[in-house]
Amino acid sequence: MSESLAGKQVNVAMMTAGGLAPCLSASIAQLIHHWVAAYKAKEISGLTIRFYNAGYKGLLTGDSFVLDEADWDACDALNFLGGSPIGNSRVKLTNEKDCIKRGYCKDGESPSEVAAQQLLKDNVSVLHTIGGDDTNTQAAHLSQYILEKHGGKVIVVGMPKTIDNDVYPIKQTFGAKTAACEGAKFFANVVNESTANPRMLVLHEVMGRDSGYLTSATAFEYRQFLKQQKFPATSSFPFCSRAVRDVHAIWIPELNFDLPAEGARLKKVMDEYGCVNVFFGEGTGVKEIVKDMEANGEEVPRDAFGHVSLAKINPGAYFSTHLAKLVAAEKTIVQKSGYFARSAAANEFDRDLIDRCAKEGVKSAIAGVSGCMGEDEDMENTPIRALEFERVKGGKPFDVAQPWFQEMLKEIGQA
Repeated sequence: MSESLAGKQVNVAMMTAGGLAPCLSASIAQLIHHWVAAYKAKEISGLTIRFYNAGYKGLLTGDSFVLDEADWDACDALNFLGGSPIGNSRVKLTNEKDCIKRGYCKDGESPSEVAAQQLLKDNVSVLHTIGGDDTNTQAAHLSQYILEKHGGKVIVVGMPKTIDNDVYPIKQTFGAKTAACEGAKFFANVVNESTANPRMLVLHEVMGRDSGYLTSATAFEYRQFLKQQKFPATSSFPFCSRAVRDVHAIWIPELNFDLPAEGARLKKVMDEYGCVNVFFGEGTGVKEIVKDMEANGEEVPRDAFGHVSLAKINPGAYFSTHLAKLVAAEKTIVQKSGYFARSAAANEFDRDLIDRCAKEGVKSAIAGVSGCMGEDEDMENTPIRALEFERVKGGKPFDVAQPWFQEMLKEIGQA
C-alpha cells in the first residue's frame, strides 16, 4: 500500500491494451466520471487525466495527451461506443527483443526502464490499465520496478477486460457478457442460412482458444432469444420452427470430443430437421483432430520446433469437411462471430459492472491501494475491490458443471 492521495494533486494516466472487448470505451468514460466526481467533492485537490495512445507502445514512445478539463463531461458519450478511443497494441515490456525490433526501444535499453522513465517524466501518480491479465500484471511489475529502482510511487489500478472470462480469481471480466449477447445476435441472422439449401450444416465459430466460456454463454443467450421468438402456429412451413433454428451441438475445449459419436448423433438431427447448427470454440478438438489425422495417414502441419501449427490445424475447415461427411450435408458454411462480438459497445450489464468497478477503483487509488478490480470468486459475498495482482492470472477454464450449462446440454440432447 502506498500513501493516501486524499487531499493531494493526482495525475491519472490510462491505457488500453490487448485485443478489443466491449468495455474499453466505457471503462475510460466511467473512470473519468468517478475521478471528476472525487475532484468536485474535494476528495483530492487537483486532477489531470493523461492517455497513452496504443497501450504500452504509447508509454514506451511517449505518445500521450492530457485531456482538457473542458472535455471531461463530454466523455460520457464513450459509454455507448465500441472499440478504444485511444487505440490498442500487443506489446510486452518483458519481451526486450520485440520492443527493440519494433522500434519502441533502442539497442541495450530495458523496456521496463524506458516505461518507468516516461511515467516519472509525466509525474504519473495513478495508472489505470484496461486489459487482460497480462496487461495488468505487467503494470504491477512496472510499479514495483519504479519503487525499487527509482524510489517513486505509482499506484496501479487495473480494469479486467477479456471476452473469454478466464482470469483468476475474477468472477466476471468486462465485456464477456456483451460479447455473448452480440454473438447471439450474429447467429440469429446466420441461422437463417439453414433454409438456403437442403441438408445444411451451419458451423458457428466463437472466439476462445483455451476457454469455452464465450461459446457456451453465446449459445445460452441465443437460445434465450429463440425462446421468445414467435413462429407461425402451423406445421405447414417445415423450416419455421424452434427446433430447426436451435443449437444442436456445443463443442468447447473443456468437454471430451468424439467426432464420430457426435457425427452419428447429429446425423439423426439432420435426417429429422434437414439442417444442423453447431457452436464451437476456436480451440476445440485440436488434439482429437491431430489424432484423427494421424490415424487416417494425413500429414499434420508442424513448425520448425515440431509443434503443431494451430493456424493450419483449422478446426472450422476440418469440421466443415469431416462432419459434413458424417451427417451427409449437401452444403456447409463456417461463420465467425468474433470480430462482430468483440467490437460492440458495452451493454447495460457490462456498463453497470464497469461503473461499480471504476467507482471502487478510484476510491482504492486515493487510498493508495493497487490491484485489479473485480469480485473475488474465491470468497462468497465479497464486494468489488482491488484484488492482489499476485493472484491475477489467465487461463481459467470454463466450469462445465454449472447448472445452466448442464441443463442446456440436456435440452439439446448432448448430455
